[in-house]
This record gives sequence, C-alpha cells and structure tokens, in this order.
Amino acid sequence: MTVVMKFGGTSVADPDAIDRLIAIVTRETPRDRGPRIGNAPIVVVSALAKVTDALVAVCRYAEDGEVEIAAQALRALLDRHLTVATAVTTDSRSSLVTSVRAEFDELISLVHALAVLREVSPRSQDAVLAVGELVSSRIVAAALVDRGIPSVWVDARAVLVTDAEHTAAAPDMIATCERARARVAPEHAAGRVVVLGGFIGSTASGVTTTLGRGGSDYSAAIVGACLGVDEIQIWTDVNGMLTADPRVVSHPRLVPRLSFAEASELAFFGAKVLHPSTILPAVHKNIPVRILNSRRPENPGTLITAEGRPDAAGLTALACKRDVTVVDITSTRMLMAHGFLRRLFEVFERFRTPVDVVTTSEVSVSVTVDDTRRLDDILEGLRHFAEVSSEREMAIICAVGENLRSDPAVFARAVTALDRVPLRLVSQAASRRNITFVLRDADVSEAMMRLHDEFFGGD
Repeated sequence: MTVVMKFGGTSVADPDAIDRLIAIVTRETPRDRGPRIGNAPIVVVSALAKVTDALVAVCRYAEDGEVEIAAQALRALLDRHLTVATAVTTDSRSSLVTSVRAEFDELISLVHALAVLREVSPRSQDAVLAVGELVSSRIVAAALVDRGIPSVWVDARAVLVTDAEHTAAAPDMIATCERARARVAPEHAAGRVVVLGGFIGSTASGVTTTLGRGGSDYSAAIVGACLGVDEIQIWTDVNGMLTADPRVVSHPRLVPRLSFAEASELAFFGAKVLHPSTILPAVHKNIPVRILNSRRPENPGTLITAEGRPDAAGLTALACKRDVTVVDITSTRMLMAHGFLRRLFEVFERFRTPVDVVTTSEVSVSVTVDDTRRLDDILEGLRHFAEVSSEREMAIICAVGENLRSDPAVFARAVTALDRVPLRLVSQAASRRNITFVLRDADVSEAMMRLHDEFFGGD
C-alpha cells in the first residue's frame, strides 16, 4: 500500500516529536529490496509548532518598521531550528545546518528590506511564511537519512503549481500532477521516502505562494490525488475526529468512520482536526483519508471514505464556529424583485467575504459571516438598496449525519434538545446532511452539551 503521510506542526514541534515521526515512517518503509520496493511513504510536513504564527508576527513588525524586534524574532526562530536540526542528526548535521542558515540568511535580508519600506505585500508575506515549511521539511528529510532510511527532500514549490492569489492560492491540478509525476514519482518508485513541505507552492513563473492557513493538509491530498495513492494519512495530536470540540464538550467520543460529505461539513463549520479543503482531491479520486495521533500511533483513528457508515443512526458529530456575525437585509419593495439576491451577494463578492449560512423569509434575508474585516463596507453597500442591521458575538452549531436524510425524527430530536435555548436561525441544507443553528455565542456551551447528551450520551 502506498500512503501520503502529513505531519502537522505538533508532530514536528521538537526533537522528541520528530523521533516519533521517524518511528511511524519506519513502520511503513520497506527494509529490503524485496517486493515492497516503491511503497515507501510520501511525507508532507508543516512548519514546527507555532512557527507560522511567529512569522506572521515578524511580518507585522516589518510593516510597523520595527527592524530590531523583527530581527530578534528571526534570530530566536533560527536558534530553535538549529537546536532541533542538531538534535536529530549526526552524519547529516553539517549540510543540514548550512541549509537552515542559508534559508534564514535570505529571510533576514528580505524582512530587513520590508521593514525599511514598512510594507509587506501578500506576495512578500508568502515568501516569509514559506520558510517555516521549507526548513522543517529539510530537517525531517535529513533526520530520516541519518537513521538509515533512504529519503530525499523535494522543494514543494517545484511541484505544487498555483495561481497568483497570494496567501490563499488555488492549485492548478493539471500542472501540479505533471510535476508530481516528473519529480516525485521517480524517487518514490526507487524506494525512497520523499519529503515535502506542505502549505507552499509557486506560480507557473516560480513565485512562491501559500495555500492559506491549514494548507498542509490540502498539499498532502493534492500530492496523493496526483499520484493515485491508496490512503492519505493526517497525523496530528488527537486520536481522530471527535463527536464534538473537547474545548466545549468535556468528554467527546471518537468517530471511527464517516463519509467525505460529513467530514466536509464538520471541517467547514469548525472541526479543527481537518482543513476544509483537504478532502476535495481525495473525493475526486476516491482516496480514503485517515486521521491519526502521532503520539499514539497504535490507535486506529478516524477513517473517511465515500460511503461512511451506511448503518449509522442518529448524528455523526457536532461542530461549532464561534465569533460569527449575523447580517439582516430587509426590503419589502425589492426582496421578491428579479435580481435582488444577485445584487445582494454581489456586495459580499465585491468585498471578498464568504457567507456561511443563508436564510430567507418573505421580507428579509439573513446571512452569517466570520470574516468581519470589510463588514462596514459591506453594510454600506447593502444600504444602497435595503435596510440592514448586524449582530455580533453569535455562533454556529452544525449537527452532521448521513442519517438525517432518511430519518426525519433526528431533526425533531435536535430541535427539541435545544428547548428554551434562544435560536436566531435554523437551517437544513438541500443535502439534508446537516442542521445548522445560529445562536448567541454565550449559549454555545449549553447547546452543545444538550445536543451531545441527546445523541451521544452524557459524560
């Protein structure tokens, strides 16, 4: 079996985490030249834990002209990476340290120039943030070689081709698959573990881009789809997908198996284990995705497949998205007029703000957004043709389950469980795979616990 293994930031956070990663990869790596040759895993890694956040802060310092503060932050990051690199290598140490220093020397020069200009464009930010994955993937590849595992580092920017939408680039799957077959497949066929950084790519002309936060999952799925692997594994710091956010519900249960569609809904509405875009390439190629815990590799994790659990009863899981704003648009004169909804959503499109939930009545449309950076502009645009109001400090709870389509009693049970919880909006998608509740953020804990007790039992 050929797998792509994606390791998140906590799975490469320090030397101990990288040692665990190596043990996991070793289990999947052929130890001889026998019939398993060519089945070594393909490894995709995130930046070390908290490094991307630190690099975002460096960009902020540069914009503020804080040259010395930015330089101090970069020196601290360099020291951390050198400490990790030194701890996990011996024979490969000298060349690895040279590579790490070279990446940071280039980064320090770039940030200094940005700080002098006091301007960080999206293109420049991508160049800064990419260093986290470039360095972590080099460290992992060198550490594998040092342990006697045939491995090779491949610059992900030479494989993943994207558009020029910096900080949130979209992959060009045709060009990416051509490069993956040319640059990754031969190394893999030779029995070597190919190590790439996630999250990063480049335009067709070679300019560095990023897929957006959480994009390492997406990178792994793209590479897996291009190479037609048997399974895509997401190694993280939890046992798999849970029935609820453990920060809200104290003792959620493991979901052993769910469908691609259910996983998409949960990821979109706040489940942090999986990036919302991850499974899109997997769905297209029908490749199973498994979520596993790098600290407890013996656990079976969660398997995500096309069919999920056909015999599942009730709900599969709950997700919640906090810090949401509800926008109410009312126009008795124009609501039912031809083109009104198009005009309404064009305002959100103009200010590049996605909408999560939409409900309509005879005289109003209500939508939710979680990106409020352009909210004032959006409200002003809507006021040209409607009355508008907004309400902050709201939240979305999404109850997901394939069984919703066949058992109408599930919807009734969910609504009844929230008796006397003030609900702002209630929506069920056309797929009838989820129920969405919009409510005050202050009521989320109570509502989540009630739903969890109803469908999954108490603590």
